[in-house]
Amino acid sequence: MKIVFATNNLNKLKEVQALVPSEIELLSLADIGCKEDIPETSPTIEGNAKQKANYIKQYYGYDCFADDTGLEVQALKGAPGVYSARYAGESKDANANMDKLLSELSDTENREAQFKTVIALVLNDTLETCTGICKGEITKEKKGKGGFGYDPIFLPDGYTKTFAELPLSEKNKISHRGKAVQQLIDFLNR
Repeated sequence: MKIVFATNNLNKLKEVQALVPSEIELLSLADIGCKEDIPETSPTIEGNAKQKANYIKQYYGYDCFADDTGLEVQALKGAPGVYSARYAGESKDANANMDKLLSELSDTENREAQFKTVIALVLNDTLETCTGICKGEITKEKKGKGGFGYDPIFLPDGYTKTFAELPLSEKNKISHRGKAVQQLIDFLNR
């Protein structure tokens, strides 16, 4: 089976490729000639995932899936949430995003947070969604060189290492994206 993963984020593509069985061939946006930025104008994570998947189906004709992910911090009433990638501005600078978040939480004891990924799948003109959540907390400083985005400051529940300190194989077993992709694989294998 060939299916498009509607992302320009090479880190996400790498994570998902490591999870998907070999009988599912992932095509990237580059593989189908999609060079434009797909609009993400929904006020929700789920809405953005659906918007991206529907865009590829409508304009390129491919069955596809798209994801959107947000970091939801309890003390910030769910922020940065849907604005996670652009939290510190339109440049989508991960270090600036982390610095802003750490600054906002500097005087806060409650550091509970969760990553949430929603995958929207458009297959044979039907739409399915899969959701993965990983609970944890925000550390007080960046730790680790792996991963991307907020990984250096996210400590998953039950672990003593941030996502950025864990090997990709370990992170994929417990992460929000790993959980959502497993639901997607289960659905595709039905």
